[in-house]
Amino acid sequence: MKPVIQEALNRQINHEFYSSYFYLSVSAYFESLNLGGFAHWMRLQGEEERTHGMKLFDYLHDRNGQATFEAIAQPPIEFQSPTDAFQQVMQHEVHVTETIDRLYELAVQEKDYPMQVELQWFISEQVEEEKQARQILDQLKMIGDQGTALYLLDKELGERESDG
Repeated sequence: MKPVIQEALNRQINHEFYSSYFYLSVSAYFESLNLGGFAHWMRLQGEEERTHGMKLFDYLHDRNGQATFEAIAQPPIEFQSPTDAFQQVMQHEVHVTETIDRLYELAVQEKDYPMQVELQWFISEQVEEEKQARQILDQLKMIGDQGTALYLLDKELGERESDG
């Protein structure tokens, strides 16, 4: 594995673990509002992001690479409203998509065909991640940040099951 590829994979692993922290932080925010369904959804999302980081970690080692770890930045801990929290989630998912796209572009540039194949899964996953965040954000914009509709959406999000 070329050093430039290994370095880029390590950056992405760090980013995936940051994503896990980010979702846990949003989960804690929803817990503080007594919106257990939203908190549950975010907690599962955090677990999923950790799984993504481990998938890249395993791939790096499968290719005889070396994982290196940097400090994980502190995620935001305060949000103005449930809608604001999901706007930040949506922005975060768009950013993750951009990082995966750049990693894929590097794999193409470096003619790293195995990595291109591996990243296809992540590219497809990001389409789904953005879709889910956008749908919930659109629903929040439609119903607002309080009232019966928010309670019903909270109940629906609380029914999410783990993907793994």
